Amino acid sequence: MRVLVTGGAGFIGSHFVRQVLSGAYSWLADAEVVVLDKLTYAGNEANLAPVADDPRLRFVRGDICDAPLVERVVSGVDLVVHFAAESHVDRSILGSADFVLTNVLGTQTLLQSALAAGVARFVHVSTDEVYGSIERGSWPEDHVLEPNSPYSASKASSDLLARAFYRTYGMPVCVTRCSNNYGPYQFPEKVIPLFVTNLLDGRKVPLYGDGLNVRDWLHVDDHCHGINLVAERGRAGEIYNIGGGTELTNRELTERLLAAVGAGWEMVEPVTDRKGHDRRYSVDITKIGTELGYRARVPFERGLADTVTWYRDNRSWWEPLKERAELVGK
Repeated sequence: MRVLVTGGAGFIGSHFVRQVLSGAYSWLADAEVVVLDKLTYAGNEANLAPVADDPRLRFVRGDICDAPLVERVVSGVDLVVHFAAESHVDRSILGSADFVLTNVLGTQTLLQSALAAGVARFVHVSTDEVYGSIERGSWPEDHVLEPNSPYSASKASSDLLARAFYRTYGMPVCVTRCSNNYGPYQFPEKVIPLFVTNLLDGRKVPLYGDGLNVRDWLHVDDHCHGINLVAERGRAGEIYNIGGGTELTNRELTERLLAAVGAGWEMVEPVTDRKGHDRRYSVDITKIGTELGYRARVPFERGLADTVTWYRDNRSWWEPLKERAELVGK
């Protein structure tokens, strides 16, 4: 078995790679893993350091929009797990071109090459943000797509391409849509690592608007567990929501992060709300639970505490990243 993981040096992709190579997923216990990553600002080979010496790992630096390279890398691959994406909403608002290029054209390039190579399984990793905003209840997988940011619009477009390749060519594609991830190795522009690292440095944290926007929080280990189930047993052409089951307002999340590092509310700086800021996300995970036996296994309290500890103990990982990037909160 040979697995291609695009974006495998990023936050979620690298966790999936580490899990595969550590034997966490029994059906992939002997798999060879090829990582294709462009190493943009959010990609970091250090994320793969724990498995860098594993002889089953091969790292290829490159762009998923580079068709000749993708064709070579996909050759002989049995499973593609496609994480590679531009994913930060605020950056997409400042400029959307890179998001369209990577998320849409890059996905099309990868799908086309995988089709030509006869790949047996393709998992396209997407986001709950493609659904838009929901006041009450939770989105099922067949809900209409109503993306409200350039980022989520580009991901919705890539989801539709994946669906089209299944419907047109019979390509064995599955799509997953996750809620907000958190955990170790997350690039410190996202809200949890941004807030934790700022507070550890005695810096204030920015809270958008009234702080009442709601997100469902999913530990990266649970997300990758769900992706693994879809890769192994998901039905071709289907979409599977993956959620964590912990809905918090941004204000509630901020309060928990302040408590975790022993800081007070005086460390919070209210800022103007994001343009087009979705009010609430919530995914219905009945389908993946019923069909594949998925459930979130990491309690939020434990996961958050472990994450804060990891950032406290790994300054050498995140300090260089914050120095070279202009960071804004999600």
